[in-house]
Amino acid sequence: MRNPFRAGAPVDWLVVGLGNPGARYARTPHNVGFAVAEELARRWELPRPRQRYAGLYADGRAGGPRVAVLRPQTYMNDAGRSVGPARGSLRLDLDRVVVIHDEIDLPFGEVRTRVGGGLAGHNGLRSVRQALGSPDFTRVRVGVGRPDSTDPDDVAGYVLGRWRQPGEEVRALVERAADAAAAIVEGE
Repeated sequence: MRNPFRAGAPVDWLVVGLGNPGARYARTPHNVGFAVAEELARRWELPRPRQRYAGLYADGRAGGPRVAVLRPQTYMNDAGRSVGPARGSLRLDLDRVVVIHDEIDLPFGEVRTRVGGGLAGHNGLRSVRQALGSPDFTRVRVGVGRPDSTDPDDVAGYVLGRWRQPGEEVRALVERAADAAAAIVEGE
């Protein structure tokens, strides 16, 4: 039976990279979702992104599937204001939304995917979950590690500060996370 929600949908997948807008955050662990989204757009040869859904949006083909890549230009904690309208306008089922984000509970360099699950205090995920009405979207969790402290100010300083790892290791992490996201989308 054909799903009426997806009938005539302009894309097959919405891939969202979470991060914060602006140069201040560009090279930080918290913005690894943006870096992965940019890498996917480059691999899939998507056109230059345009402003849409309160974010930078590009769409095209990823081999066979039609994809949209979105980098919300709200701050991370308000990403749902971008993701919710994009999903609604694109008429996609929740299982066709992939969100890429930093994960301090994974060691640096580790990449895991899963559907649903807890939010682990990630305010960006909390906003996306609220906008989508469910936590049951696919996640690409990109391990950025955590500081030795659990103090919220230290954690914020860690994820919002510059990468502590060498650039080539960060690039390799971004590529592995892009591989994981591409495998989900292109695995149709």
